Amino acid sequence: MLLETLHVMRDISRLHEITTVFIRYGWGDVARRLGIIGVLERAGRILHWSETDEIMHLEPAVRVRRALEELGPTFVKLGQVLATRVDMFPPGWIAEFEKLQSNVPPVPFDDLLPELVNALGASPLEIFLEVQTEPVAAASIAQVHLAKLKDGTEVVLKIRRPGIRQKIEADLRILTQIAHLLESEIPEMRHYQPAQVVSEFTRSLRRELDLALEARNIERFAQNFAGDETVVIPTVYWEWTSEIMNVQQRIAGIPGNDLAAVDAAGMDRKLLAARGADAVLKMILVDGYFHADPHPGNVFYLPGNRLAMLDFGMVGRLSHDRRNQIVDLLLALARCSEEGMLDVLLEWTGDDAVDEMKLAAEVGDLVVNYENVQLKDIRLSSLLQEVTMIVREHSLTLPPDLTLLFKALITLEGFGRQLDPEFHLISHLTPFVERVIRERYMPSALLKRGRRNFNELYGFVTNLPRDIGRLIREVRQGRFRIDLDLKRLDHFGQQIDRSTNRLTMAIMTASLVIGSSIVMTVEGGPTMFGLPLFGLLGFLLAFFNSVWIIISIWRSNRH
Repeated sequence: MLLETLHVMRDISRLHEITTVFIRYGWGDVARRLGIIGVLERAGRILHWSETDEIMHLEPAVRVRRALEELGPTFVKLGQVLATRVDMFPPGWIAEFEKLQSNVPPVPFDDLLPELVNALGASPLEIFLEVQTEPVAAASIAQVHLAKLKDGTEVVLKIRRPGIRQKIEADLRILTQIAHLLESEIPEMRHYQPAQVVSEFTRSLRRELDLALEARNIERFAQNFAGDETVVIPTVYWEWTSEIMNVQQRIAGIPGNDLAAVDAAGMDRKLLAARGADAVLKMILVDGYFHADPHPGNVFYLPGNRLAMLDFGMVGRLSHDRRNQIVDLLLALARCSEEGMLDVLLEWTGDDAVDEMKLAAEVGDLVVNYENVQLKDIRLSSLLQEVTMIVREHSLTLPPDLTLLFKALITLEGFGRQLDPEFHLISHLTPFVERVIRERYMPSALLKRGRRNFNELYGFVTNLPRDIGRLIREVRQGRFRIDLDLKRLDHFGQQIDRSTNRLTMAIMTASLVIGSSIVMTVEGGPTMFGLPLFGLLGFLLAFFNSVWIIISIWRSNRH
């Protein structure tokens, strides 16, 4: 098995812990099918299979969520990423994943000092005028301390927990191996693309570990909102920012979830909801670079009905083509164009196999439901959930940038409705869509697209003789070949290997029976129970081989 090839043997202890937790929450059969149990038993680690009735009566989604919580930061973060995969999991599972919170006890400030001294070149107590050693917030990757610069400016120190990178890297190695095992050993898991999910999660988590990268995200958002007085982005102090700590301007305001304080301060809830929606939609459709988690905990309200956005560890990026596809989807819906919506969905799902007639029928039903509804009256979160339900029912998957986008828009609309019950995100989206359409058909945009298409065509035509010449040379030299990439080819090869092994054992068993029968007729030699010993041994071995073949066939028929 793949797990037997883990190159770092120190991960075996963590693997034992992970497997024990999942067995306790009723997922022992998965561990058996993956072969993890055998690896741990050979390592001398015995697993206890007792499962309490209380746990087994819980819903599967609840058991998975509780297991992830128990396994710590890496798995909590994985669950939070899975909460964005509305194209893969039904709403009940998404709701459970959304409950995952990185609530962990803070690290004493003295434990943070060695790495801080190494990064800053001196103790932070010497560099800053004042540092509060008690954190104001603590999460799985970093914790936040308040401080003052020498000139009295109030700042926030976001400091990475010591040793967290090594722990997370060990978990990521194990998760990668488990994901590949799930795809190779459990066919029904392939729809969820565990290897791809873990690969994307690995990249995302490694970016989140680099606190200097978050600081760069902050600066980019600050540039995008330069001149907009209604949106405040904290200033980054690069002189003291590094991979393990970033230093940001401290922004004092009313937390986004404290609506009573908003009312007490006399702020305009409708205006705050509108400005928040406009800010996020500008990020998505104009800048192509957006805050992927715009929930109330990441927003402060400031005097003058302004808002400040915080925590830029998770961001999404949208290409120009992707933004145009989103606009095309909304236009197709507004015009009740089934073909337009179907074209966008097929673009999004890429090379996935799909029954286009059935998909077209379901898209048609969706369009009919919105036929007499004005664009401004459409509830965007409901629309996105219906689209993802269609995608999920066809076993299709959306690109990662779109899953983040859908999640951000659904979160944003829910946030806006908390502030203003009459809030409709689509009404704020309409001006941005109209702006994108106008820009799409401006002479400069048409000229730019025409120039790009001409350059692509010119490159194709000029390279065509060289490509044909190369093809002819390869044919003449006998090096021409066609590579076929067949899905599940590895699994098919494994089935052939198993079948070949059984056939070989069957032939050996038949040979043993024939040979032992001949030996039985030969007089002389050692005996047992009055029969030739070697003949008896041959029949005994043939019997065990037959039992092995029967069990092997029976087990393969069960999967």
